[in-house]
Amino acid sequence: MAEKSIKFEVVTPERIVLADDIESVIVPAALGYLGVLPNHAPLVTALDIGVIKYKKEGKTKKMAISGGFMEVIDNKVVVLAGTAEPGDKIDLARAEQAKERAKRRLAERSPDLDVARAELALKRALSRIKAAQ
Repeated sequence: MAEKSIKFEVVTPERIVLADDIESVIVPAALGYLGVLPNHAPLVTALDIGVIKYKKEGKTKKMAISGGFMEVIDNKVVVLAGTAEPGDKIDLARAEQAKERAKRRLAERSPDLDVARAELALKRALSRIKAAQ
């Protein structure tokens, strides 16, 4: 009989952020968004900064991650991420401030600015905002 759920874990170096049975998940893979349903083929992929969307009991939930890796095997999806924040736990005002700070740094382009780092900060802030909405 076909499985109707997937065991889903999101783990950071500090803690297990989520461990639950879900219906499906969409992750920001390195080359674009990737969906996983029950009985998916085994897979390992790199993840980008972005938003994970997963369904539980018909409701879509979101989580912002800062990149990492995902493994799919035997109806279990494990995401190993540098950081992961459930959308309902994100301080939207703080995320907006981080976005404006990163945009200001990129616009000013001071000589000592690490452009790549500022662009990553902006991307992280945007993903946090998207997950919180």
